[in-house]
Amino acid sequence: MISSLHATEQGVGSKTIVLLHGFGGCSDGWRDVVASLAPSMRTLAYDLPGHGLSLDFPGAGPAKVAARAVLADLAARAVKRIHLVGHSMGGAVATLMALAEPEKVASLTLLAPGGFGPEINGPLLRRYACARSPSEIRACLAAMSGPRARPFDHAADTLCGMRQRPGQLEKLVEIAAAMTRDDRQGVIPRDQLERLAMPVMVVWGSDDAVLPFTQADDLPARFHVHHVLEAGHMLVEEAPDLVANIIQRNMSRRARPIRPRLATATG
Repeated sequence: MISSLHATEQGVGSKTIVLLHGFGGCSDGWRDVVASLAPSMRTLAYDLPGHGLSLDFPGAGPAKVAARAVLADLAARAVKRIHLVGHSMGGAVATLMALAEPEKVASLTLLAPGGFGPEINGPLLRRYACARSPSEIRACLAAMSGPRARPFDHAADTLCGMRQRPGQLEKLVEIAAAMTRDDRQGVIPRDQLERLAMPVMVVWGSDDAVLPFTQADDLPARFHVHHVLEAGHMLVEEAPDLVANIIQRNMSRRARPIRPRLATATG
């Protein structure tokens, strides 16, 4: 069997938006965001390696593997320029993609991205990885969301169906254990983030129980940071209209040149 990366494609516009879900999710999670985007937009929503229809992708788990896989798939599709959006683990993947091939990324929108600080709610994510029934999944999604989040009935049913595939639950448990080892996550160094010249928007809910919104502090001055009051970690499901609006606003911004730091003369 040939292992491949799955993506759901919609629209036929000249601009391509690539959407990367968070841990334990799938491409279907973006459906309300896609519905709120301008109809002229082409979207590619991926199932990340180890998730959904990309479950059998070899080496699935690390964000670096996912970043290389999505870049390779885009190259195979002859997609030369993208507007890149990532949520949570997908945000870490998106950031690594932008660092690896910055010329390909026209804008970068990060929703509560992974890798921006060591703190992570390991117990909640490991509980989410083990959740099998719609009620268990719904309870985890609610715990990850803000106080005004809508019921997660559709998302819970979709994710329950995904987890019924042989090997899916075990793979999520494996990824969660590696991702939250010692209840810490890997961090992308701030000096690497300084290299990103494309428009970058970082969006974080004020009630995020998975990754604290303070991880958006002290980012490069070029980055735009948007805090969403009373929203939690599940921004894609909690505020799809707002997310779509932010993506389109970031797409219209222009890249700023990075000024080289002046060398200090000694002697």
